[in-house]
Amino acid sequence: MSVVTSTASGPASSSVALLTDHYELTMVQAARQAGTADRRSVFELFPRRLPEGRRYGVVAGVGRALDAIEAFRFEPAAIAALEGVVDPDMLEWLASYRFSGDVWGYAEGEAYFPYSPLLVVEGTFAEAVLLETVLLSIYNHDSAIASAASRMTLAAAGRPCIEMGSRRTHEQAAVAAARAAYVAGFDATSNLAARATHGVPSAGTAAHSFTLLHDSEADAFRAQVQSLGVGTTLLVDTYDVTEAVRLAVEVAGTGLGAVRLDSGDLGEIAREVRAQLDGLGATETRIVVTSDLDEHAIAALAAAPVDAYGVGTQLVTGSGHPTCGFVYKLVARESADGEMVSVAKKSKDKLSIGGRKYALRRRSSTGTAEAEVIGIGEPPEDDGDDRPLLVPLVARGEVVGRTTLDEARTRHRASLAELPRVVTMMSAGEAAIPTVHLDPR
Repeated sequence: MSVVTSTASGPASSSVALLTDHYELTMVQAARQAGTADRRSVFELFPRRLPEGRRYGVVAGVGRALDAIEAFRFEPAAIAALEGVVDPDMLEWLASYRFSGDVWGYAEGEAYFPYSPLLVVEGTFAEAVLLETVLLSIYNHDSAIASAASRMTLAAAGRPCIEMGSRRTHEQAAVAAARAAYVAGFDATSNLAARATHGVPSAGTAAHSFTLLHDSEADAFRAQVQSLGVGTTLLVDTYDVTEAVRLAVEVAGTGLGAVRLDSGDLGEIAREVRAQLDGLGATETRIVVTSDLDEHAIAALAAAPVDAYGVGTQLVTGSGHPTCGFVYKLVARESADGEMVSVAKKSKDKLSIGGRKYALRRRSSTGTAEAEVIGIGEPPEDDGDDRPLLVPLVARGEVVGRTTLDEARTRHRASLAELPRVVTMMSAGEAAIPTVHLDPR
């Protein structure tokens, strides 16, 4: 395979349209010259499988993807950066690019399974293929974070979870991760950009450096309480935990909001601290734990007197699965005679299924999900208990499917509630429900 490369000089552009791959543009240039670029086409974004051992995934990034589609414009700075990548005629076409097609998709917060058609993008080949890279980038990252976050909140069983992973990932990925985690049930983030950009509630405690700055631990606690009030959270494992807890209650009183533990055997230490707090009369003081937690560590702390979890590295890296493996494939296109025909990639181990897809969640009479049913070419028949999954997101180039993060959080809870109870298990297993394709031909 030959690879053609190019370089461009000049200032970098922040255009969303440049968050794409070189070959997207050169494919469109060649298709325009061949007279096929304007053929009606249907692209599908989907997973061939779940990450190994996972029983379900969570759709996140929908709102960010809609923002990207709306902002996908080749402004003058972007056009200048593309000189030498494509020819002048293509540059002129790009300058007037606007997506004018339709997009259907799973709503944000929804659970997904192998071959779920998470996005169905309809338009000309040229305008739809250009969205491939940015849509995959957003969906693969955000859904990986949300899928991990969902397992963590399930393991937490109602105890609050705080996203604290900003320093463990790219600075912009950290903002997106905080948003995705909030969709999947996290209560707050430490990231202030996520608060400002997406409205995710923020929270924080103090670092060991704050304690080390002061001449004594008591001085550090006094400074924090005087500034932030007795409802603050004091970090008690810089030196000796037992002594720190005693000082914390002495300084703040029995109304101290919380103490944080960040090292050691968290379960055992939490039990000792709970007993000590209760003995000092601080029966309402909460215990917050941090330190490289994942869903398995959280589940192991279920019987410990822990009130909240702060999760960082494992969350923003998808708890071992930093991407979902989503792909974006052409599944139908207009033929030379004007008819729509199904197309599919048949490569070994990378099978695609041709045809425009429709999806519903087949449910029992009691509302429990039984299968992901995918219709090819036409919607599957609803037996009265089922739930359609694809909703309109973009109509004739206009975004119509925006929802709030709170709506996405509510949807996520409802989606999980209808799945079989096996999804609450942290052990590795198969998909919680099967995916069934229905082809009327």
